[in-house]
Amino acid sequence: MDISRVINFICIVAGGAIAVYAQAEQKQNSYLLIGGIIILMFGIYRTSRNIPSKYGKQEEETFVKSEHIDEN
Repeated sequence: MDISRVINFICIVAGGAIAVYAQAEQKQNSYLLIGGIIILMFGIYRTSRNIPSKYGKQEEETFVKSEHIDEN
């Protein structure tokens, strides 16, 4: 497993665990919850950067054909 994937996985798990822990207490710590969500979203963002686009090649192809106009 690549080190980048391990870092992403750790960020997602740690951020989720911190967010759940902050919500589970009687007196909720808002700063801890926000920090957990930030770490979680950072891990998700890093993971989504490496997923290729489904529509990447369709942008190059168009259904509209253009004709070259000779000006004589």
